[in-house]
Amino acid sequence: MNKDQIKNIVSGVLVLDKPIGLTSHDVVQIVRRGTGIKRAGHTGTLDPRASGVLVVLIGPAVRLSEYVSASDKRYQATIRLGSSTDTYDSEGEITSTSMSSSLEDITEEEFEEILQQFVGEIQQVPPPYSAVKVKGRKAYEMARKGEDVELEPRTIHVYSLEVLEWAPPEVVVDVYCSSGTYVRSLANDLGEKLGVGAHLVGLRRTKSGRFTLRDAVPLRRLQEAFDVGEWYRYLIPAAEALADWPMVELDPDEVELVRHGHRITAEPGSNGWARGVSQQGDLVALLEVDTEAHEWQPRKVFFQT
Repeated sequence: MNKDQIKNIVSGVLVLDKPIGLTSHDVVQIVRRGTGIKRAGHTGTLDPRASGVLVVLIGPAVRLSEYVSASDKRYQATIRLGSSTDTYDSEGEITSTSMSSSLEDITEEEFEEILQQFVGEIQQVPPPYSAVKVKGRKAYEMARKGEDVELEPRTIHVYSLEVLEWAPPEVVVDVYCSSGTYVRSLANDLGEKLGVGAHLVGLRRTKSGRFTLRDAVPLRRLQEAFDVGEWYRYLIPAAEALADWPMVELDPDEVELVRHGHRITAEPGSNGWARGVSQQGDLVALLEVDTEAHEWQPRKVFFQT
């Protein structure tokens, strides 16, 4: 595959294993420079102190961002019991500490019982040191200036919480949750429930949407591939970014119709949204069914000649 062929790729996904120390934006900039494609963006911020799965969309695939960003996430969170911080993680100032004897009183069974109280649809207040905006200003900017930050609770979904390692004062927890969940807040709230305080000291994202660490390439390896011009081997077709969506395979005539915004016939029983994919496996469009007319209506078209 030569450079001209690469430029003609309709859309693509790079799944990276982000190292600690870089912002998500830093990684996107590295991808832009390495691929020579300016149109690129990630689908869910990972803090510089966190590592793991970062999905980067390149080319026309960036238009999938709103759908991929809303996907569920999975993390391995290392929580330290016995102290709380103003940022809810190890970067902040300690705001409270507990006696070691208090920690010794907490058994793994008690921890597990309280942990499960956070499973389900819950209300969560984002950390004061976050990018959430308050009257047009980012919360962390206000917090750094010593201003009071009052954030409204949000509804999130925590699908499961599992203790992976019990080694007080640190506990490693598998967190499977909806997009928009702050694991830092989860750690802080858990500490309050336990009565000993807690904060996040380590975070690794193991899954974002359908992509896991098995799909992710270490950033260093990708940079080496940029240098020798072989990065395209890590490019995943855009259609796979929404692999959990139903798929409608389009024949050449249907591709032409959809590409120009025309409707096509839907099979009986079709509902909701689907991916319109060509026989070559290219993502052509996102389709929404009109149940009364039994037709697929193109909502976002990606295929170009």
